[in-house]
Amino acid sequence: MMIGETVRTAWRSLSSNRMRTALTGLGMVIGVAAVVAVLSVGEGAKDQVEGRIRSLGSNLLTVRPESGRSGGVRSGSVQTLTLGDAEALRQIPGVLAVSPEVGGNAQVRYREQNQSAQIMGVMPDYLQVRALELGQGLGFTELDIRERQRVAIIGTRIAETLFPNESPLGQRMQIKGIAFRVIGVLAEKGDSGFTSPDEMVLVPITTHQGVLFGQDRVSSIGIAVMTEEEMAAVQAATAQLLRLRHELRDDEEDDFQIRSQTEMLATLGAITGTFTALLGSVAAVSLLVGGIGIMNIMLVSVRERTREIGVRMAVGARRRDVLLQFLVESVVVSLFGGLLGLGLGFGAAALIAKLGGWPTIVPSYAIMLSLCVSIAVGLLFGVGPARRAARMDPVEALRQE
Repeated sequence: MMIGETVRTAWRSLSSNRMRTALTGLGMVIGVAAVVAVLSVGEGAKDQVEGRIRSLGSNLLTVRPESGRSGGVRSGSVQTLTLGDAEALRQIPGVLAVSPEVGGNAQVRYREQNQSAQIMGVMPDYLQVRALELGQGLGFTELDIRERQRVAIIGTRIAETLFPNESPLGQRMQIKGIAFRVIGVLAEKGDSGFTSPDEMVLVPITTHQGVLFGQDRVSSIGIAVMTEEEMAAVQAATAQLLRLRHELRDDEEDDFQIRSQTEMLATLGAITGTFTALLGSVAAVSLLVGGIGIMNIMLVSVRERTREIGVRMAVGARRRDVLLQFLVESVVVSLFGGLLGLGLGFGAAALIAKLGGWPTIVPSYAIMLSLCVSIAVGLLFGVGPARRAARMDPVEALRQE
C-alpha cells in the first residue's frame, strides 16, 4: 500500500470517530502547551536577568575584598582595598575608567520628610563605569573629592520622597544629621541586580570616608574596560598588580576577588537554565500522560476493528501495511494535538505576560521541539498497538463479530 493511501485511510478512520480522536489528542494539547508556556517564562526571566546585569555597565570588572591571606572563613566585612589600589589600576593598558566605591546606610532628611537610603561614596568616573546618567544638575568634580565637599547626587525615588513639590537642586538635605547640598538627580534606572540607583544617595568618596562613616578602605572597585576583547587581559593584569601592592607571597591566596560581567551572565544563565529545565520536566509529565492516553485508545481501536483488519489482510494487505496504518493514525493524533498545543502555548505565554506582568519570550526552537516531540510520542506509544494489529491471524480476525 502506498504511503498516500495509508494516510487517507488513517484519516478516514480518525474522522469517523471525531469525539474520541479529540479526547485522545487532548493530553498532547495540554502537555505541549504547558511546556511552551514554561519555556517562555524561563526565557523571559533569563533575558530580564541578563538585561539587568548589562545595565550595570558594559565591559565591567568588579573587584571586591576577600579574606584570602588568613585562609579562614570568608567575610564581606574584610577590608583590603584602598584608594591607592584604584589609582594604580588606572595605569593598566585597556582600562577606560576606574571607580572605587564605598557603601553605607543612613537616614536622609529634608524638613519633615525622611527615608532610609544607601549612601555611596564615589569618584567622578562612577557614572561612566556603572552606566548611569544625570537627569538634572551636575556631577562631582576632582575639587569635590579633594576638598571633601558636602554635596550629593540623589536617585529619582529619593527625590520624589524628599522633594515631592519642588526641585531638589540647590536644596540642603541632611545625611546622619549633616547638611549636604543637592547638585544633581540621577536619571531613572530601575532595579539593577541587587540594588537600585533610584534609591541611592551619592557623595564624594572622601566625604563618605572622612565625614560620614570614618573609614579609609573601599568596599569595591569598578573597572570599565575599553573593549570586550581586552577583558581577560585586564582581569589578569589587575590580579597581578593587586597581589604586588598587597605583598602577597606565591603560596598565599588572593585577598580580593575579581568578577566580570561575562562570568555573572554565565552563572545566572546557568541558574535560570536549570530552573527552566526543572519546570519544563515537570510540565513534560503531561506529555507522558498524553502518550499513555493515545496508546490506550489505539488498543481499543485495534480491538474494535479486528474484523476490518482480518478483511484487509485477507484481500492482500501485508502485515507491514497494517502496522504502518495504525502508526500513522497514532502520529496524526499526536501531531495535531502538538500543533494545537503549540498555539495554546503561545496564547498562554501572552496571557501570562499581560495578566501576571512577567516577561515571556517563546524560544525559536519551541516550534521544532513541539513537532518533534509530538511525532516521537505518537511513534513511541503507537508502536505497541500497531504491532498487535499487524500480528493478528487473518482467519481468527475474520471470525470476530
